[in-house]
Amino acid sequence: MQRTVAILFLCVTLAACTPRGAIVIMPDSAKIGVTEPVYIGTTRAADPETGELFSGKRNQSTRFARLDVTIPPEREPGEIKWPRKNRPPDPGTEFLTSREVLYRNAPAFRADLADALGRQRRGRREAIVFVHGFNNTFAEGAYRLAQLGHDIGIDGALIHYSWPSIAHPLGYAYDRDSALFARDGLEHLIHEVIAAGADRVILVAHSMGSALTMEALRQIAIEDDHKRLDRIAAVVLMSPDLDVDVFRAQALRIGELPQPFLIFTSRKDRALALSARLTGQRNRLGNVADVTEVADLNVTLLDTTAFSTGAGHFDAGNSRALISILGSMRDVDAALAGDQTGRTGLLPGAVLTVQSATGVVLSPVATLSGAMN
Repeated sequence: MQRTVAILFLCVTLAACTPRGAIVIMPDSAKIGVTEPVYIGTTRAADPETGELFSGKRNQSTRFARLDVTIPPEREPGEIKWPRKNRPPDPGTEFLTSREVLYRNAPAFRADLADALGRQRRGRREAIVFVHGFNNTFAEGAYRLAQLGHDIGIDGALIHYSWPSIAHPLGYAYDRDSALFARDGLEHLIHEVIAAGADRVILVAHSMGSALTMEALRQIAIEDDHKRLDRIAAVVLMSPDLDVDVFRAQALRIGELPQPFLIFTSRKDRALALSARLTGQRNRLGNVADVTEVADLNVTLLDTTAFSTGAGHFDAGNSRALISILGSMRDVDAALAGDQTGRTGLLPGAVLTVQSATGVVLSPVATLSGAMN
């Protein structure tokens, strides 16, 4: 009983640090903040009882939207401040939406996205598809992608897949089932992004969204759809809440994994330590300490333990020093294609290669020495 109470307390503690995110539309915020358009595919249903347009309830078909998110000028990299209830929003310090677009159907979404992709250089039209994790509202996932896109300096189109998380710290079982429910929706979104003209699709997933992403890739591989698989230029799993054996089975069924295939891990990830206890395991993919556990797979583990603060569950998005490193990785392929000396020049830290897998223990010292400049 005491163990159960402790786990429930930790769940609430990890989730209660900040107010929950919600969409606040303020057209004039575009005059103050930097606008980051975020294109969205979602399997969240509307909730007539609460009035939420994109709730935690499940919708069988994929709906499409766009948020023009304004990044406030007064903030630190990695920081997201939400508007407080019962007072006017502050576009100078808070994330807001200057415009919301609801597309009537997939072709309308595809046409708008095609216009955005068309402004990139032909042959290098890039789309970043972000899949949020456990316990996220619709706004939190979309704004997180806008923050990452702005802070890291992403040039490609930002696309968010918002699956129906119930957004509750005690909703782990519901969210895990929702992630399975949402596999077809993510596959559909990837199809629409490629049909809109993306030459390169980079999949970025956080936490439980990593399991969903791997399942969608597995489905595409089973369908032998090389047109889509060949367009996936990279996969990035941040703090993946995923059983290591399940991940290996998924990867082996996919076959040749997209490259680079990056996995951000941390031995100080309290959320994944909790998840491991809930599932009766020693660890999850996102907090493995030994690269030999995935030695047979062509993946790169980036150990961010040295950057971990707080819950340590989203170091790649929250840490100012780590964001600085990621912002310097303009060409990830080049960073991982060379020898160890070349890799450590762009990804500072100790490098260990075991069979097919590579482990990089990232060091914050390099950000102070100017090695990343």
